[in-house]
This record gives sequence, structure tokens and C-alpha cells, in this order.
Amino acid sequence: MILTLGFSTAKLLGQTEKDPITHLSKIPIKPNHKKPVIVIIGENKYTELTDFIVPYGVIKRANISEVYALAPNKGIMEMFPTLSIEITTSIEDFDLLHPEGADLVIMPAIHNMDNKTLIQWIQKQYKLDATIAGICDGVWTLAHAGLLKNKKATGHWYSISDLTKSFPDTVWVKNKRYLQDKNIITTAGVTASLPFSLAIVESIAGKKKAREVAKDLGVQNWDSVHESERFHLDWKLYLTAAKNRIFIWSYETIGITIYDGIDEISLALMADAYSRTYKSTAVVMHSSQKTILTKSGIRFVSDTQEIHSNQVEILKEIPKNAIASQQLNETLREIESRYGTLTMQFVAMQLEFPMHE
Repeated sequence: MILTLGFSTAKLLGQTEKDPITHLSKIPIKPNHKKPVIVIIGENKYTELTDFIVPYGVIKRANISEVYALAPNKGIMEMFPTLSIEITTSIEDFDLLHPEGADLVIMPAIHNMDNKTLIQWIQKQYKLDATIAGICDGVWTLAHAGLLKNKKATGHWYSISDLTKSFPDTVWVKNKRYLQDKNIITTAGVTASLPFSLAIVESIAGKKKAREVAKDLGVQNWDSVHESERFHLDWKLYLTAAKNRIFIWSYETIGITIYDGIDEISLALMADAYSRTYKSTAVVMHSSQKTILTKSGIRFVSDTQEIHSNQVEILKEIPKNAIASQQLNETLREIESRYGTLTMQFVAMQLEFPMHE
């Protein structure tokens, strides 16, 4: 069975005629900033790939602000569930450049969600009047930092129950892809990073600019309408996940060839999806270069030296004219064709990606 999936349809999952079209209010900009200063920050070990790369790529190509990719330390940032990038600006570097603070700080999901260094830094930025956004399970870090107390917030559908138990002083809201409460923004699961990022562009530069960027991404609609309650793992999906984990002899390596100027959003979405099947993992490969610089200036580290060509079962390429939303649709269809409909649905559920029958 082939499903129609994606953000490019006129109506997203769960939208009705009575649903309001909701976007973000204007992001406050410090008076001494000629352009908004935006930071996407993660930890050096295990920052969620799509959560980090999508906002950086979308906002950077909109050319409406200064955008920084930060970590506590310069050097390698290992992403989850796969791939690595190089970080050239540390927290300390940024603080020297902008002691007055950022205008917007975006916190992706990280492995150590109560990372004290990151918590103290975003608390500092909050006190400096930055808007703080948590993408997917990045909301855990905002909650641990005390930034969600007495506020409305949302999160990944799978985490809402645990978030409610852990942080009862926050009003946890379902059925929103992103939600703003004053200077705090939170989002639903992984792929909510795309509509959220376009909403940021619209907030800063207006709807016309957001439409231009959305067209490049193949997205028609980026409002907050969502139906998170339709996302769940039934026994069939749990069984599929268990089987995929157990049958390790059929595990495959997906090699994605990379090149300077590659669309990092398409790359992140493809690698993320393949690496959530429990049947495969994605690696990036270049014949000679150790690193490549993407379309929006992210430096990805090639895995070529760590793997042998006979370990790669499938070789994938991302065309130079790739459209991100189409790339994700195609990747999910390929996963369905190779591993079955239930595995594809399991991946879509993890990504909290709207599926249309």
C-alpha cells in the first residue's frame, strides 16, 4: 500500500474548515541588532539531526538574520540517530560576539536533556529577553530549565504523557505542531521543525518571504494545525519494531553520497528516516573529502573512512535541485517498498509526520 504523505497538501492531517489558521506572533528583536540574531544549539554528543539541521537550513536560506550553529565546544557534534557535523562556534565564542544575547534560541532534542551547561546558558539567554524555542523533545530541556512553569506548551506525541507527569505546573496542549506562550515556543515531534521554521521566517520577515522559502521546500502550509491524538503505536507497530531489532542479520547500511552545496534539509530527512527503521542506518560518503559544506553552510563529516564499500547495501544520491518535502515523501515510499508498510508507518510515527490515506 502506498500512502500519500507530506506537508505539501492543501489540508494537513486533522484540519477542518472550522480550525483557525494559527501562526507565531512577532519575535522581538533587540534595538541594537541590525538583523535578528538566531541560535540553534545542541550538545556535542547526540543532538537530534532533523531538529537541528532543518531550522538552521530554513532560516539561513531565508537570509533574514544572523544564524549561529552552537555547541558547548567546538569540534564534532554527533547527531542522533546518525551523521556528524562540525561546530565552529562555541557557547563562549558566541557570548564574546554577542554579550547582549540572542533574539531567538532554538533548542533541539538532545540525549542529555538536563545538560547543566545548556540549561544555564538558555536560562541566561531568557534573562537577556531572548525568545526560547524547544523543538520536539527539546521541550524537556526547557522544562528542566524552569522556563515552562505556568505556561502552555506542546511536545512529541509520545512524550506528552511523561511530560505531564514530570512537569504538572505546565499546561500540556495536544493537537498543535507549534505553540507560543509569550516568549516561549514549543513544537510537536521531529518534522514539526519544518512548519515551525517557516513560521519563524514569517514572524520576522512576513508572509511573502515565508512563501518564497516554502516554495523552495515544496511546502504549501505551515500553520500550527495538527492532530497529535491520531499518532500512536499499536501492537502491530510494536511487533514490527521488535522484529526489526531482533533480525540483525538483515540490517543494512544506506550510503548517501554527499557533495559541496548539497541540500542539508533533504539530507537530514533522508538519513533520519532510514535510520529509524530498525532495519538500516544511513551514512554519508565522499570519494576524497573528509567534510563537505552544504547549501546553507553546515559542514558534514564523511563516514567513508570508517566503512568499507562492501558494507553499503544501498547507495543513494540527493539531486542538486532536491525539494525537501518531496525527498521525505520519496524516502518513506522507498522504505515501504523495501521494508514494508508497517515499518514505513513506524518511521512516520516516530517523526510525527502527517500521513494521508
